[in-house]
Amino acid sequence: MDEKRSQKGQILYLVIPCYNEQEVLPETSDRLYRKMKELTRQGLIAEESRIMFVNDGSKDRTWEMIEKLHEKDPVYQGVLLSRNRGHQNALLAGLMTAKDHADMVISLDADLQDDIDAIDRFVEKYYEGCEIVYGVRSARHTDTFFKRFTAEGFYRLVNLMGGEIVFNHADYRLMSRRALEELAKYQEVNLFLRGIVPMIGFQTGVVTYERHERFAGESKYPLKKMLGLAVDGITSLSIKPIRFIVFLGMLIFVCSFAMLAYSLIQHFLGNTSIGWTSLIVSIWAIGGLQLLAIGVIGEYIGKIYLETKGRPRFIIEKVLR
Repeated sequence: MDEKRSQKGQILYLVIPCYNEQEVLPETSDRLYRKMKELTRQGLIAEESRIMFVNDGSKDRTWEMIEKLHEKDPVYQGVLLSRNRGHQNALLAGLMTAKDHADMVISLDADLQDDIDAIDRFVEKYYEGCEIVYGVRSARHTDTFFKRFTAEGFYRLVNLMGGEIVFNHADYRLMSRRALEELAKYQEVNLFLRGIVPMIGFQTGVVTYERHERFAGESKYPLKKMLGLAVDGITSLSIKPIRFIVFLGMLIFVCSFAMLAYSLIQHFLGNTSIGWTSLIVSIWAIGGLQLLAIGVIGEYIGKIYLETKGRPRFIIEKVLR
């Protein structure tokens, strides 16, 4: 641990992506303000620590409320993106904006589901020498059976497919300035921060917490977006799906010899009328596998296409500092 790390009272930035969060923003800003003041009084963070809201093209009064919060107290800062770019890009925009001004940055959602009392333990882990601290859910009691089953299945599937992600960890994490500087070197257009951050390495820690019910408003991650995130996570981190198709193709090729032998035996035995069912099943199975293979390969080609364009991942229109 460096000499500076051993001295408490360093600058902390909280980065909160926001999309249509006018219903929760007053309560969220108030609770985070009290938490920051408490940490400051304890000498754990510096007076220059800030709360940074990132407006991801909200269609309601979210940005207007962020501006009023900033006018009320400079502890509140705001980043306005030129248009909606999605949660991962909005989060990255906030992290990259904060990294030049903070010693450590904690990212969390605006809906108060992430336990803000865990922030104290994040900061303690940082002073112990951790460059990255992951917030990991201790249980999923607040989730429905379907949500719990699909979410845990997602983590297992991504790890099975070669992605290195922390089980039951979303985007509630602390990153030091050093870790953020390394994160800035990753230039992927197709972002999946849960998979990219573990690639950085360094000393890491884990803080367990219990996720609460959403304070107000509706979830910004319905099933459709969750499925899209799962596909992005797998295809952005690993080529195992393509390798799986190769092995599957080899398996079907071997099976075709078995079917050929079976057909010849039936032919010489005079049972020429049988085989219609196996033929139809084979046609449907192979046809479906071919479409699946084309789809997976197309997903990778599409991502290559977007990466080669080199488009900016976000455009910042305005920063309230």
